Amino acid sequence: MEVAQESSKNQKTSPEKKRGGWRAITFILGNETLERMGTMGLSANFIVYLTKVFHMEPVQASIVCSLWLGLTSILPLLGAIISDAYVGRFKTIAYSSFFTLLGLMTVTLTSWLPQLHPPRCNSLHQDNCVGPNKLQLRILWLGLGLLSIGSGGIRSCSIPFGADQFDQQTQQGLKGIASYFNWYYTTFSVVLIISHTVIVYIQDNISWVIGFGVTTCLMASAIILFFVGMRFYVYVKPEGSVFFSIVRVIMAARKKRTLKIPAVDDGTVEYYDPPVKHGISKLPLTDQFRFLDKAAVIAEGDITSDGVPANKWLLCSVQEVEEVKCLIRIIPVWSAGIISIVAMTLQGTFIVLQAKIMDRHMGPHFEIPAASIQVISFITIGIWVPIYDRLLVPSLWRIRKFRFTVLQRMGIGIVFSILSMLSAGIVEKVRRTRATEMTQTSVFWLSLPMILTGLCESFNFIGQIEFFNGQFPDHMRSIANSLFPLSFAAASCLNSLLVTIVHKFTGSKDKPDWLNKDFDRGKLDYFYYLIAGLGVVNLVYFWYCARNYQYKAGSQIEDLTEEDTFLITEPNRSHDKSIT
Repeated sequence: MEVAQESSKNQKTSPEKKRGGWRAITFILGNETLERMGTMGLSANFIVYLTKVFHMEPVQASIVCSLWLGLTSILPLLGAIISDAYVGRFKTIAYSSFFTLLGLMTVTLTSWLPQLHPPRCNSLHQDNCVGPNKLQLRILWLGLGLLSIGSGGIRSCSIPFGADQFDQQTQQGLKGIASYFNWYYTTFSVVLIISHTVIVYIQDNISWVIGFGVTTCLMASAIILFFVGMRFYVYVKPEGSVFFSIVRVIMAARKKRTLKIPAVDDGTVEYYDPPVKHGISKLPLTDQFRFLDKAAVIAEGDITSDGVPANKWLLCSVQEVEEVKCLIRIIPVWSAGIISIVAMTLQGTFIVLQAKIMDRHMGPHFEIPAASIQVISFITIGIWVPIYDRLLVPSLWRIRKFRFTVLQRMGIGIVFSILSMLSAGIVEKVRRTRATEMTQTSVFWLSLPMILTGLCESFNFIGQIEFFNGQFPDHMRSIANSLFPLSFAAASCLNSLLVTIVHKFTGSKDKPDWLNKDFDRGKLDYFYYLIAGLGVVNLVYFWYCARNYQYKAGSQIEDLTEEDTFLITEPNRSHDKSIT
């Protein structure tokens, strides 16, 4: 009887064993590649679309792009909460994909239907172009809003859903996940290059309708491919969001704020410290942010006869308290990365508009689309990261027993962001000087700021991703993966604020502002220098945050041979190169 039951059990579970693995990953990566190519194919050249078709001034177009990027970057946090606590990753991606498709269709309609975009400018009176009316702006924002909602669900779940397809309790599964990440970022780089070259060229030189139509068709193909692979996926049920745990700790500490506890734990106070779930690293109680420890203090009536909390909103575990402490420690370092992202967002707005009025010819017959200038930074990343990971890091370790820490790499990235803005300002100064002499400047002068921006991303952005994933507890990776998009959201809001302030206060009736739509009359280089100056202040702030950062409990500070390093070192972790 037992044999029969065991056989029946094996028959029931055998189909499940066939799920997941690389067969499922093939569909997931294919879906991801097509989806990103669709959305990024639209966003890569969108500021040109706003100025060329919707007749927006550069300042207005930059603000629209920044606000859209900010909304798109903050919604993954909401997507992570909904996915973890309610519907699961598969359903979140599925629903979000349809929102993205609707958004792409809506934006495509704004380029196709004459009623949904302003009329063409009169060739004899280019300065009197009619701007968009309220209906046209509302339809445009509807499309962008749908795209943001779709991205919020897809971006928060795509990487974890791929990781779900491997058994992380086995060596083979861990190798599969590592390989999956490599393929994920490889396809991401390919998507960036194709969307900023082929699709942008179609939009600029053939038709906006066809260019946006291509992105819509790619998204539709992504949805079809995603559902074709349904029978191969591993589905992980939602188990509740870690965000609720954070809220409970804060609420419990507030309700117990009148409790008296010693400044240093002396053993006189009893804390609720049950064993943690399998696979989660145990965090010991630390002395930092002691006011949160009150949430774990066992008061009268807090524990039932079974040894569990009578009210989870009054008593939290030491593990939950320490997880919130990790988040609080990371926030200052996280905030120091925002200015660097502001410098990068300018790459897709004002630098594209700057390239638009430069000489973009390669040979007598071919003209590079303005947005394609960004490909230089992507190529820089693709070349530099392998050199850094495979040549520079091993060589420094062999020669001097030295390696850059994550915080040092983030600091170096901030330096490169400053240099990129300084060089962009110099290039703009040269371009404007030559324009007064009726001489056009080659767009390849922008190669230097683009290369420096690529180096900034290689050091700072990859360093941020590794820092967040290394310093958060194991099961808080959803927050770790949400913080980086939140940096883009904050940077977009700051960028919009700076553009608005500079546009309003740097001009007068007799003097054009720095961001005048006629770049030859404006002072765009001054704006770049302003961002560079803010970057210098931010570098000092980052140095202070890094020097005072207290690492996750249980980690050790790395012992380097050089005492005078640029920034404080990171904890010694054997998987330091896991991201790069």
